[in-house]
Amino acid sequence: MYKHWILVIATVLGVTLSVSAQSQRERILFDNDWQFAFGNASSPEKDFGCGTEYFNYLTKAASIHNTGPYSEKFDASSWKTVDLPHDWVVDLPFAPEASHSHGYKTVGYKYPETSVGWYRKTFTVPQEDLGKHIWLQFDGIFRDARVWVNGFYLGNEPSGYATQVYDISEYLNYGGENLVCVRADATLEEGWFYEGAGIYRHVWLNKSAPLHVVPFGTFISAVFPEKGNFSKAVLNIETTVKNDGLALADYHLKHTLKDKEGREVGLVASDSAVLGLPAKQESTTTVQMAVENPNLWSTESPYIYNVYTEVYSGDRLVDAYTTPIGIRHIAFDPDKGFFLNGQHVKLKGVNMHQDHPGVGSGIPDALQAYRLKELKKFGCNAYRASHNPMTPEMLTACDTLGILVIEENRLTGVNREHIDLLQRMIRRDRNHPSVILWSVGNEEWGIEWKETGTRIAASMREYCHRVDSTRPMIVASSSGPAILIPADVAGYNYILQNPVEQHRKDYPQRCALGSEETSGCGTRGVYFDQPGTGRMVAHNRRPNGPDSLLNCIERGWKFYDERPYLAGLFYWTGFDYRGEPNPMKFPATGSQFGILDYCGFPKDEAYYLKAWWTDEPVLHILPHWNLAGHEGDSIDVWVYSNCDEVQLTVNGKRLERKAMPKNGHLSWKVVYQPGSVKAVGYNGGKKVLTKTVETTGEAARIVLSADRPVIKADGRDVAVFRVELQDRKKRFVPTACDRLDFTVEGPVRILGVGNGDPAYRDRERPADPDARSYQVNAFNGLAQILLQSTGEAGQATLTVRSGNLPVATYVLQLTD
Repeated sequence: MYKHWILVIATVLGVTLSVSAQSQRERILFDNDWQFAFGNASSPEKDFGCGTEYFNYLTKAASIHNTGPYSEKFDASSWKTVDLPHDWVVDLPFAPEASHSHGYKTVGYKYPETSVGWYRKTFTVPQEDLGKHIWLQFDGIFRDARVWVNGFYLGNEPSGYATQVYDISEYLNYGGENLVCVRADATLEEGWFYEGAGIYRHVWLNKSAPLHVVPFGTFISAVFPEKGNFSKAVLNIETTVKNDGLALADYHLKHTLKDKEGREVGLVASDSAVLGLPAKQESTTTVQMAVENPNLWSTESPYIYNVYTEVYSGDRLVDAYTTPIGIRHIAFDPDKGFFLNGQHVKLKGVNMHQDHPGVGSGIPDALQAYRLKELKKFGCNAYRASHNPMTPEMLTACDTLGILVIEENRLTGVNREHIDLLQRMIRRDRNHPSVILWSVGNEEWGIEWKETGTRIAASMREYCHRVDSTRPMIVASSSGPAILIPADVAGYNYILQNPVEQHRKDYPQRCALGSEETSGCGTRGVYFDQPGTGRMVAHNRRPNGPDSLLNCIERGWKFYDERPYLAGLFYWTGFDYRGEPNPMKFPATGSQFGILDYCGFPKDEAYYLKAWWTDEPVLHILPHWNLAGHEGDSIDVWVYSNCDEVQLTVNGKRLERKAMPKNGHLSWKVVYQPGSVKAVGYNGGKKVLTKTVETTGEAARIVLSADRPVIKADGRDVAVFRVELQDRKKRFVPTACDRLDFTVEGPVRILGVGNGDPAYRDRERPADPDARSYQVNAFNGLAQILLQSTGEAGQATLTVRSGNLPVATYVLQLTD
């Protein structure tokens, strides 16, 4: 039995179609030149007098008594200038008494003076725009945001993860200057992990004709008329149009499908016009388009089409935009797992939060893509958004890179606030091909075991289906069975906590997957206890759980790989993240369960997964062989590999040649002395791979590399630099923690730095955004520098120094 969810996905980018339409619809990035200052959460008087006026912004529209930052006459000359995305918590200090879950940063209820941030931006609107429909779109403000334009209060959004849309057409000064003002209050934590604060996602100024497609008003899905035959698809194109004018309006639609080379491959127009759409009302129409031999979207070939949609009033084109789409079919089967376009795919996934060194939650688009590419290197094909709706550009990167997504709502419940957030998430993101599941909750301990949980999950499932019938709903349980009963797909958080086999017997028709599973990771490059440092040895290196399993990362993958009825699993986590540093406390400031560290540098466990999640030959030895102070100690040397057999040689002594168990690892017990460890991998009795780790000398050279040698000169693109310390023989020094001083020349800015240390407590970026020099300490041989384009083409030079080591330089190209 198959449970089918069939979809054509699309992401509305709102770009224009023709010259006549260009004058009607614009989508303008609104990220630059904002002013920022801290308010105060404890006192309105200290919060720039917000709301203390005699007739405040709530009592009167654009009150003439307004004096706060939302007033045009307010003096913000002392405020600093920032560009978005912006997370102000990045610049705050750490403190041992601050929130453990949020990484010991001085934000939250204990710190009212740094928990409210104000933003202001002035802009002009041409006189000729009068009569257009104009709206602001905020993709994410953390949190409890209030927004004003020209003193008019627009509204409040409590959630830090919801996209907000505000019609500002009637409030604008056409031909003159306008002011948008935002107050964000991060006093209350919404999650139990680092969340940052501020306008940390993009802002857009949108313009269209009064007769226009509403924001997120297009939903494109597909059916394949013949079961199992993917050579013909029929697209259902649902479009909601609103008349924001003052008189009745008629319209009809035309949709054109183009392949990635720009060739027209499909065309459909509405059967008849919509006549007499009243002012301020909406109308939804659906048409079908047949597509012969579609290029299917998949993880290996994430093919993107473009649908060009035109809105006509009579013969006049009034609105037009482009929707990138991918055509694909998904199915979950209770006996066989997950299928994509009729092919079985095991979900090899990770959970991810949304923060990165140097930028916090304000992650630039290029850095989002970098993070996904690092995950793909070890075979990851799936991403669970933990535990909130994702940044739209991250979903677009998943679309283009072929990553499957579980997207999760932040709140679990059935009242207006809960369901509004859920439906807004789905409407915004239901056209992304990467999204395969909507999640309505995670580890809701208070209701997992109760009938209450069953009822809530059942209601939320129906709300999901009402907005998007093409995808299933999932909920993740830490152990309680009740909340899973109504789910289309059950999410098991940890097989040591959920009796998965018993659930299989009790619910044989249930589709299921592992929504979280133990990675067993610790601090990159740490193999012995370091009390009081905030760093820890990986759980994998010690007996773990009731089965006393070594290399406990194996437990999850073996279990899910051996059971075809389970769709796959999602490890906790892909990257380290700030906050929730369990089981550690301060001075630890971040979680260490990432398969990659906070910067994206791989830990040993990444090679375990690469061995079993990819076909690429893998041979990885651990620990490194710079174990000073442990001479004469007994050491367990492990090898992660997908070779049939591995031969180990330690300091010239050949040890037993061992067969590699499926989804396992190999171990030899040796006595440590400086020297070398060599592993030779064999397939079919033939040598295929050799790897050696050696005791190195001290750091003697700096090696720089960038994720890309050329970036765009657009003021937004980012180059991610890896700084590696090597000895005189060009060997990586896995214990080097030298200070690195660097300078930049050319059209780039220093966006931030990091090194993957889970106890990092230094500043992550210069206080002056125009600084040309900065510093960071390497951690266990590595550091990371983020450089961002300032908008000009040319060459930029990064120069790194460390003590008496030779200077290292890298020339980065920036092109238009």
